[in-house]
Amino acid sequence: MPSSAYALFRNAILAEQQVVCKYDGRHRELCPHVIGTNKNGEEVVLAWQFAGESSGPLPQWRCLRLAHVRDAWARPGPWHEGGSHRTEQRCVSKIDVDINVHVRKRRKPLAR
Repeated sequence: MPSSAYALFRNAILAEQQVVCKYDGRHRELCPHVIGTNKNGEEVVLAWQFAGESSGPLPQWRCLRLAHVRDAWARPGPWHEGGSHRTEQRCVSKIDVDINVHVRKRRKPLAR
């Protein structure tokens, strides 16, 4: 059974909502894109961190292990995403939901 953090992030992807949380003791503001499990079976999410605290420059992609997420909540707001996908993501090995596949492709019919 998925954790409460997993359910929150999964629902945020489906609703295209932002998530605010604490991760590694830092305040993070994110748009989650892909959720599932990593190669070790841990619940993970690939998210675009656009604001909050970081050890590096923002914005940037983050791979979060959901067991380390604290005080998470979803909110409406502008959707943020990275502008470049030069490499294949390695965060999520077994994908449950990917916004580009499970949300956007279903919502927007292909133009002919």
